Amino acid sequence: MADLGPRVAGLPGASRCFLVADSGLPPEVVDRVEAALRGAGCEPSTRVVHAGEDHKTWQVAGELLGDMAALGLERRHPVVALGGGVVGDIAGFVASAYRRGVPIVQCPTTLLGMVDASVGGKAGVNLPGPAGAGALKNMAGAFHQPVFVLADVEVLESLPERHLRSGLAECIKHAMLCDSAPRRDPGLLEATRAALLAWKGRRPAGEALAALIARSVALKAGVVEEDEREEKPAGGRAILNLGHTFGHAVETAPGSTLLHGEAVGLGLIAAATSAASLGLVGAECERLTRELVEHAGLPLAINGLSPATVRARMALDKKVVGGGLRLVLPCGPGRVTLVEKPPEEAVLAGIAAMLAPR
Repeated sequence: MADLGPRVAGLPGASRCFLVADSGLPPEVVDRVEAALRGAGCEPSTRVVHAGEDHKTWQVAGELLGDMAALGLERRHPVVALGGGVVGDIAGFVASAYRRGVPIVQCPTTLLGMVDASVGGKAGVNLPGPAGAGALKNMAGAFHQPVFVLADVEVLESLPERHLRSGLAECIKHAMLCDSAPRRDPGLLEATRAALLAWKGRRPAGEALAALIARSVALKAGVVEEDEREEKPAGGRAILNLGHTFGHAVETAPGSTLLHGEAVGLGLIAAATSAASLGLVGAECERLTRELVEHAGLPLAINGLSPATVRARMALDKKVVGGGLRLVLPCGPGRVTLVEKPPEEAVLAGIAAMLAPR
């Protein structure tokens, strides 16, 4: 974090900034960042945002925008997002909208934020779904690239272990598509498996974690560079949705207490099972995916949801085209493919793989 103050203050016209801080951060971390910004000549105005998808709303975004206007912030005054993926998403969205766009600096403090949410420029908030259906994840949003991303892995030492392990799901996702990405990393799948085995029963940390973060970021950045706005008809940035169509459905279901990474882990299991039912992969891929999720310390099933509920939520996914699902599914070790309008039995097989027996 020591570099954050000088780097933000070094942006053109950044005599002030709007610091959006995660409520889950230790107060001393926020104090340290404020002092660093102030000491470098950039006066911060801080607002705290609660973590959790239920706080990533239009109302919260509107309150932040109102605060920025009341403070008289100008177009060259950046927004600084300090926190996890929810804070990064909502701060990026606010930055994209205020005065038709002000700079956003992403300073992720969770593993999930470091390897996924802060990279790529996607920002957004959730919208209310149909009555009783729960939120529609990221249904309002924008592409707004950060002027820079600063990820200090030492901050992860204060992160609760459940949240740390949640971030490993996105590392697994990147490993499962490592040979389909433009910037291929053929050894990432095995390296991820070895790291997860080494961390089984103990807290992920050290140089191995830093190396895994760096490889995940590089892989995702390569995908984004090739297809920043997800416009390619097949493949492209869409491959990063591996596990997410299934995962978002259980993450945002009414009553769900899953963290994003926990839901993505379940979604990866579902995707592997769905792919196997279509003959894209064999049973070994299903077994390996479940093993990776288990070694990461993530849940292998969720209770209390019916297949019909999950299927209905999948139909609300923002990437549905012409009423049909678009699933990213594994098609070999480290490889994925985009399947348009998959057969219903394959979708239901994936759903069943996520749900605990009732």
